[in-house]
Amino acid sequence: MRLSFILFLISFTVLSTYAQEGEVRGRVFNPVNNDGVPFANVVVLGTDIGTVSDEDGNYNITNIPPGLYNIRASFVGFRSKTFFEIQVTKARPVRLDFDLREEAAELGEVTVDAEFTRSDETPISVRRLNTNEIERYPGGNRDISRVIQSLPGVASTASFRNDIIIRGGAPNENKFFIDEIEVPVINHFSTQGSSGGPVGILNVNLIKNVDVITGGFPADRMNSLSSFFEFQLKEGRKDKMFTQMTLGASELTLSNEGPIGEKTTYLVSARRSYLQFLFRQLGLPFLPTFNDFTVKTTTKINEKTELTFLGVGAIDNFVLNFDEPNNESEEDRENRLYLLENLPISTQWNYTTGLKLKRFRENGFWTFVLSRNMLNNRSFKYLRNDSSNPDNLIFDYTSQESENKFRAENSVFKKGFNFKYGVNYEFARYFLSNFDRSTLAPEGGVININDRALFSSYGAFISGSKYFNNERLLITGGVRMDGSDFGETAQNPLNQLSPRASLSYQIKPNLFWTANAGIYYQKPPYTALGYRNNEGDLENQLNNIRFIRSSQLITGIERVIPDKSRRFSIEGFYKHYGNYPSSIRNGIALANLGADFGVIGNEPVRSDSEGRAYGLEFLAQQRLFNNFYGIAAVTLVRSEFTNPNTDGFVPSAWDSRFIVSLTAGKRFGKNWELGTRWRYLGGLPFTPIDVENSSLRDVWDLRGQATLDFNQINNQRLKAFHQLDLRIDKRYFFDKWNLNWYFDVQNAYNFKAEQPPLLVPQREADGQLKIDPNDPTRYQMRLVNNPAGTILPTVGIIVEF
Repeated sequence: MRLSFILFLISFTVLSTYAQEGEVRGRVFNPVNNDGVPFANVVVLGTDIGTVSDEDGNYNITNIPPGLYNIRASFVGFRSKTFFEIQVTKARPVRLDFDLREEAAELGEVTVDAEFTRSDETPISVRRLNTNEIERYPGGNRDISRVIQSLPGVASTASFRNDIIIRGGAPNENKFFIDEIEVPVINHFSTQGSSGGPVGILNVNLIKNVDVITGGFPADRMNSLSSFFEFQLKEGRKDKMFTQMTLGASELTLSNEGPIGEKTTYLVSARRSYLQFLFRQLGLPFLPTFNDFTVKTTTKINEKTELTFLGVGAIDNFVLNFDEPNNESEEDRENRLYLLENLPISTQWNYTTGLKLKRFRENGFWTFVLSRNMLNNRSFKYLRNDSSNPDNLIFDYTSQESENKFRAENSVFKKGFNFKYGVNYEFARYFLSNFDRSTLAPEGGVININDRALFSSYGAFISGSKYFNNERLLITGGVRMDGSDFGETAQNPLNQLSPRASLSYQIKPNLFWTANAGIYYQKPPYTALGYRNNEGDLENQLNNIRFIRSSQLITGIERVIPDKSRRFSIEGFYKHYGNYPSSIRNGIALANLGADFGVIGNEPVRSDSEGRAYGLEFLAQQRLFNNFYGIAAVTLVRSEFTNPNTDGFVPSAWDSRFIVSLTAGKRFGKNWELGTRWRYLGGLPFTPIDVENSSLRDVWDLRGQATLDFNQINNQRLKAFHQLDLRIDKRYFFDKWNLNWYFDVQNAYNFKAEQPPLLVPQREADGQLKIDPNDPTRYQMRLVNNPAGTILPTVGIIVEF
């Protein structure tokens, strides 16, 4: 209440300086050769405001009242393009550059409109979100990984993590590119060998838009089976410095942009969390801290040459809190002690740096990308957290993944025909130091490894697209091959030959039928590739570990209504997996792991599992129109895998069956906005606990947690999960600065999501574990419910100047 009063006091005190005009300026250009498009029309939709670009393609629109607008650029012979929900303020001009692609033919009665994302290379299974959609998303907390959950085919776990599950695939089947530079990690406290984590590392203030490709992958993208995320960051301001500060419930974010000389602009962002103070006040047994940064520079060397530098990184720390809360109940005490004895102390850091050089010519351009990324992950645990005695060490794990990558691509464009080819090379280093008495505790074994492994990977591709029948029919095809020296079969790139083809036919104006067939490959995680046994052998290499293979079929219908900014689509998909790694120890496919902290794949595996995922996706999307927007997405999906210790296909850990996401928002007068989201997720399967084995004192002392009965893999299922999120935004636009405050409520009706039960030991009054009086080799254990979910309100302030 005090914070809200201060906000209103500030707003009313300076209300007299409220500004009435804003400015939008930029360039309209041909993305094939970077030439400006002269005399193009640029209009603010829903108003009579507009202008025409000059001979170099530059334009400038002034006297725009502050607010949110859709802005369109068009010119005869080019596909029109619309940017949705552009926030115009007095504090700074909006920079908006339109890339208009030339039409291949005289269309006559056929209409091609770029209102929604549709490219020649990926005419199917692509969705786009812009920065305003990401920032204001209810329950998203300005985190792109959560915002993506509004799209069809996208599921997540019911907990607080950002495990993105697309079309029944595991979280590690997604790849992320920022300005065409691959960034392997986009979450804090990420699970090594997977991609999830509780908090994203990307500052949405810098994101221009993100395209999510869930099928029909272009041939220039490699090493993913479920999706590619293509992030495009904004360019820094060219005239003067501009700063944005965001104060949220758990972190402080600062970003700054501006010019460096006449040819270079920059963006920089840094974020610091203060969750550890909040968690200590709440008496929680763990204290997380995270920091992240992003840097981008863009240099226009000349009219035909552009150089981009990118730096993204994060530093994460996770320590335990041994303070005893006041007035603690016996049940809360048991749960707190269980977590303290179970959770490790962890540190993690990662970074990606990259350079992209783009060189235009009259009929296309070359793209060169050079990058390096690294992930350092360490966790350790002592018995009952007593580090005074070295013999109490249960495990101490440190690993590093580093990659050095180079990619060269040539894009050629001719009337109605696009052609692209390229090569890539990657040199990777994987270091592992692992002392572990926990994993093999049931067998009495110990893992003790300290070594490194080096890998070289290489690939090439060629693709093309061509329009036929006066641009009614688009045919896209390509083939790539990839190889790596991590296994005998993988060394030969012809063993990983991956053809793909797509069709898009315009049945009538703005009604499309699309289809795709393709074969795709992905490397297993480095945790599996670099695993060594105690003799120092790369055991999985001896097992001839292979690229994971996925054959996919997709078809769908899409209807676009441009004048009302609406889109309707239905797509069916089928994916078949081969060569999927399975655990030799547990006899299960690794697809059934990856929704928790820790490490996935650091064990002996064989490439002998198969899987399949299939389903239907429905989408109805309304871009901002008459101050209303919304997305309704419904997905029916099945995800199943074979396991060496079971017969036939069994549900995977990602078999949610039924997914619903409903998002809607309304803008009101005086810059108020209300948004709401409701999502429903079918209950996920889980594997029951092996109580008999877990209760053994020798096992529990070394593990501190239950072992699962993998002979009953995923034969139980949780109840369905659903949640309502709400958000209110209020914006103020002043002469030199902007103010935005928001109130966000996650899980508004306090739904308690069912999770697999916990096995916890019973304790004596002094905290010691109770020994079973009937069997002194065992502890007395009990199963307890483990619900997740609470109302989570957040108040945030965004100041721009």
